[in-house]
Amino acid sequence: MTRRPARLAATVLAAGLLLAPLAACNVKSESLSCAGTSCSITLSGDGAKADVFNTTVAFGGVDDGRATLRVGDTEVSCAQGEKVEAGPLALECTEVTEDSVKLTASVG
Repeated sequence: MTRRPARLAATVLAAGLLLAPLAACNVKSESLSCAGTSCSITLSGDGAKADVFNTTVAFGGVDDGRATLRVGDTEVSCAQGEKVEAGPLALECTEVTEDSVKLTASVG
């Protein structure tokens, strides 16, 4: 009779070990569409990021209608309709909501 509880415990432990890395992940929604030297990006939730033209664009949140973005090692913010330059990228924030930003990134 002790075999069944021990087997159940081993199964639960194994399942927990397999799922532990998933719990540590912080998956955020993102969409990315590129054509030529321009990309459209949607980042939702604190910490969401996308790699664009060999540069990481990370979303840091929204405060007073301004989205905070980290582009490589540079931090910038933009309001809806505003254009900013950061590192090799020119960014235009096309939509800023409470917890997301849609933007166009281009090089050149």
